[in-house]
Amino acid sequence: MRSVCILGSTGSIGQQALEVITAFPDYFRVTALAADRQVDLLAAQARQTHAEVAVIGREALAPALRAALSGTSTRVLAGLDGLCEVANDSSSDVVLAAMVGAAGLLPLLTAARAGKTIALANKEPIVAAGELVMSAIRAGGAKLIPVDSEPSAIFQCLHGQDRDGVARLWITASGGALRHLSLAQLASVTPEQALRHPTWVMGPKITIDSATLMNKGLEVIEAHWLFDVPLTDIDIVIHPQSIVHSLVEFRDGALLAQLGMPSMRTPIQYALGYPERLPRNWAPLDLRTLGSLNFSTPDFSRFPCPALACNAARIGGDMPTCMNAANETAVAAFLSQRIGFLDIAQLVERAMTAHQATSSPTLETILATDLRVRHDVAQWCAMEDR
Repeated sequence: MRSVCILGSTGSIGQQALEVITAFPDYFRVTALAADRQVDLLAAQARQTHAEVAVIGREALAPALRAALSGTSTRVLAGLDGLCEVANDSSSDVVLAAMVGAAGLLPLLTAARAGKTIALANKEPIVAAGELVMSAIRAGGAKLIPVDSEPSAIFQCLHGQDRDGVARLWITASGGALRHLSLAQLASVTPEQALRHPTWVMGPKITIDSATLMNKGLEVIEAHWLFDVPLTDIDIVIHPQSIVHSLVEFRDGALLAQLGMPSMRTPIQYALGYPERLPRNWAPLDLRTLGSLNFSTPDFSRFPCPALACNAARIGGDMPTCMNAANETAVAAFLSQRIGFLDIAQLVERAMTAHQATSSPTLETILATDLRVRHDVAQWCAMEDR
């Protein structure tokens, strides 16, 4: 029996993870669930799974969660301290890190230092603080299994391979909901348009990141840290069918790819059950009906966000922290219709231009940079709103 703590249980990844766990009642049990603010859904999940602990990120909502869980044995915690407590709890074998954004950094570091097996769905912490996260993984003896479909595909393709034989990583991108629009058309895109992803069902933040292609820039940085591959040896390719989830190219010219339907169920189940492959209970990919698979080069003139992210990674230090904080703040402003779609990349670039990177930043420096950049970008968005 494998015990699982889910940080971000009410989000898209968290809910799908609970579906996987429910499908294997003799293999998994839930020890702790955590959410930011969805009290009713979190309480329902805790009741259904008999979770030992439920954590609500917003401390003001703790009384409501306690009331919703009255009559159960589930213990209620709140805030960052509560998140870190369950990430460190010895009763959990696996911590699924599925919180949205860089808010998951401190719980992730806590789980790493505790030597947990971490199923990583939340890429922003490793983007913002890759050196610190990987140092904590090594120091704590933790195991990191990627959940995101692209790094999961690379992880699977590299299994049993000689890492010295790797020549290049190819990260595939659907292109998002707006890939066919001109620059002039992108200027008037609404959040509703950007959220209509053609192949994937995801949360709003990652769906907008898919539309700007920022998600691919974040994945390049994530892959750089996870697989110790130079940034220059990681490429992005548009693949609208979302069937090939990524590829590894080897020095002898061979390419290994991982294929599957555009669903997170397979990578979630693979990460939670690793190294065992548990049987699927959904329809498989049928190669006989697949049709053609297309690949093309991204247009970075219309979608500059991946280039901004890669430039931040090349500069290093806390520049990726700045880039990520600016993007998260800008995406939130776009979703609330305070800025336009093209303003997202412009605000990220403005924040990076204004920031003087600190090399080898401490955790305190990263947290301070994150807070300051969010404040600055929020102020710029407010000016745009007026």
